[in-house]
Order: sequence, then C-alpha cells, then structure tokens
Amino acid sequence: MLAKIIVCLIAGAGAGFGTGLAGLSAAAVIAPMLVTFLHVNAYEAVGIALSSDVLASAVSAYTYKKNKNLDVRNGLVMLASVLVFTLVGSYLASLLPQTAMGGFSMFMTLFAGLKFIFRPVMEARESNKNRSKQKAAVQSIVCGAAVGLICGFVGAGGGMMMLLVLVSVLGYELKTAVGTSVFIMTFTALTGAISHFVIEGGISDYSILIMCIIFTLIGAMITAKFANKASPRVMNRTLGFGLAIMSVAMIIVNYI
Repeated sequence: MLAKIIVCLIAGAGAGFGTGLAGLSAAAVIAPMLVTFLHVNAYEAVGIALSSDVLASAVSAYTYKKNKNLDVRNGLVMLASVLVFTLVGSYLASLLPQTAMGGFSMFMTLFAGLKFIFRPVMEARESNKNRSKQKAAVQSIVCGAAVGLICGFVGAGGGMMMLLVLVSVLGYELKTAVGTSVFIMTFTALTGAISHFVIEGGISDYSILIMCIIFTLIGAMITAKFANKASPRVMNRTLGFGLAIMSVAMIIVNYI
C-alpha cells in the first residue's frame, strides 16, 4: 500500500505540475508510471490519468481566467474543432498498420521545453493583438483541426500541441496560451475519461483513481497560482526547465 501511495503521489504531483504550468495532459505522466510501477492495465491507466486531468484542468483554467489569462471565445471554437478532428484522426489511424509512434509526446515535450528556455515568449505578437474576430475564429478552427488530427492519429500530445500552436502559430502571450490550452484540456480529458470507462466497463482499483485525482489537483492548484503571479521571464524558464526534465526522465525510463 505504501508503494502505491508513493507512486500515485509522485505521478499526481508531476502531472499537476505539467497541467497547472503548461496544460500538459496528465496521461503523459501518470499512465506510464502506473503501468511501469503498479502494473495497471495500460488502457485503464490512461482512463485514470484522464480522470485526474479533468478537475486539475478545470481548477487551473479557473485560476487563469480569474487572472485574465484565458481566451474563452476562441478556446471554445478550437475545442469543437479539436474534438471533431481527433475522431477523424483516430479513424485514419485504425486503417493503417501500427507504427512505433509512442515516443512522439515525450520528444515533443522536450522540444517545447528547449523552445521556452532559449526562445522565451515575452508578450503576444502584434498580429494577434490586431486580428479580427472572424480571422481569429478561422485560425482557431484550422489549428484545432491540425491538433486534433495529429493527436487522434498518434494518440498523445494534445496539451503540448495546443500550447505550441497557440504560442508559435496564433501568437498568444505565454500565460494566455497556457490558460486557453488547459481550458480546452478540461473538456477533452472529460470526453476521453468517460469513453475509456464506458469501453473498459469500470475500474479495478478505485484507491489509485482517487489518490491520483487528489494529488494531481493539489499539484495543479499550486503551480497555476505560481504561474499567474510569476513574471514572463520566470514563467518561461520554469516551464522550459520543467518540461525538459520531465521529458528526459520519461525518455530514460522508456528507452534506457
């Protein structure tokens, strides 16, 4: 039981850090740890991770919204696009032979971490400040479609893909990008969690589920408050080093 608590604590705290600070999906942290150390069924582990993501993402989104770092209008547009095209991507993936794409999320997280360390995002691009509502909606739909297709096809990386798109393509300031990303992740995680448990038909160990939800929620609450009070430079550096360390740790566990 002690080992179970320790694993859930580390996994939940790590996932909460990623969610509150970067909008990173808890599935990227919790699922591999539950499978590796507690021998939880892989499909069930993803369901537990997504369930942990829901409350943590919702609380983080509320914190970002309270600090005026959330674009709800375009977030809802992108959410609809992501959900639709994730289904399309999943269908396309089912038609093709299985390929070794499991490392996509880990290496993309490392890339994102290095980007925020060496090329920090200090403010919103001028093009983002001056664009019309119609242009913003079209860009959100197109970018959401791209994120959904890739995530549905690969099966991972939703939160990080959205963060990179919001910052690099749509020109959002970092805090607004994270707030909007974590807002979208609340609904994608809820959809994913429900579908997993409906298909799986329940869960074998509710204590793991409850502990992961609690620890992830606490971690997300702490880091979201820190992120909204930190300066852009500190936010970039903390996010960059945090993502880089987490991705390297996961790469070591999975490949070395």
